[in-house]
Order: sequence, then C-alpha cells, then structure tokens
Amino acid sequence: MEKSDKILSELRKIFNKPKCELVFENNFQLICAVVLSAQCTDKRVNLTTPKLFERYPTPKDLANAKREDVIEIIRPCGFFNNKSKSLISLSKSLVEKFDGEVPNDYDSLVSLAGVGRKTANVVLAVGFGQDAIAVDTHVFRVSNRLGIKSKNVLECEEKLQKLFNKKDWSELHYLLVLFGRYHCKAIKPKCENCKFLDICTFHKIK
Repeated sequence: MEKSDKILSELRKIFNKPKCELVFENNFQLICAVVLSAQCTDKRVNLTTPKLFERYPTPKDLANAKREDVIEIIRPCGFFNNKSKSLISLSKSLVEKFDGEVPNDYDSLVSLAGVGRKTANVVLAVGFGQDAIAVDTHVFRVSNRLGIKSKNVLECEEKLQKLFNKKDWSELHYLLVLFGRYHCKAIKPKCENCKFLDICTFHKIK
C-alpha cells in the first residue's frame, strides 16, 4: 500500500466524515472565524464569534465598526490588535471591491487584509467546496512526522498536493487537522497504538 493510501485509509477509520470545527452560517462569518483562529483554538473562537456576528452581521457593519469595540469582543482570541485591524480592513475590502460578498478565487481572497494562504485555502475548501489543502500548524507537524518532510508551509502544501489525489485534498486537510489536534499533539502525542509508527519519524527519534 502506498503511503498516501495508508494515511487516508487509517485516518478515515479514526474520523468519520471529518469537517471544520468552526461554527459559522455564511462565508463572511467563516472568513472572520478563520482570521480569529490564528494562534487560538476553534473552541475559543466559537465562544467569541456569536457576540461579534450579532453586533456586526454584515461586512458593511464590521467595516464601519470602531476598533476598540471590536477589540473588546475578540480579546479572548489573542493578538486582538492585529486581528481587529484585519477584520475591519477585510470587511472594507469586501464592501468596496466585492459588493460585500466573499470572493471564491485564491488571488482575490489573499488580497484581503489578514488573509494569507492558509485562510484562503480554508475558505475555498470549506466555504466553496473547492479542492484545496490548507496547511496550519497541525497539518505541518503531522505531515513532517509522517515523513512528508518540508521546511515551510508552502513546501508542505506542494508535497501534499503531489502525493494525494486532488479530489481528496479538502478531506485530507480536515483529517490531518483533527489527527494533529486530538492524537498527534505537539506535546505528549498519543503514540500508543498509533497505526503510523512504521512511517513516523518522530516516534523513531524519541
């Protein structure tokens, strides 16, 4: 069995129909939630966004918000100065450039303030159902431990794209995120009974 087949097969046994754990009702809420999720848990984001979206339900509302008011709401998510600036700026861009709608192409998404490669790929995969691999800290860590070595997130994304079929990219992202979040943790990973010990470089050097 090829490495890609083994990884997908075993991860699918652990996680049945994996999905994004952020709570959102539309793509505007999704992109805001992903921006807030940087260096923050999805659980914390989900506790924060209801108040944010209740007060600012549309891009126009958030574009006209006062930064100090946004900071007050998103403070628990950390890095609130940068995140508040990004949320307001990206909302202004959505209103001014995209008629208040979240664009469905990569170049347009990364033109928005605070939206990098990972955020854009999450929105494309989760919001628009496109084939995309978003590489966050979990995906990067797990991929390297499973022998898919890369020095940075872009190289990691490119290697995953070559190794796995395009139709599986979005599912693979969810699977690797969840595996990294609940099993292959940065500290004290659950190596006992792991099905990847034969290909895991981390386990071999412990």
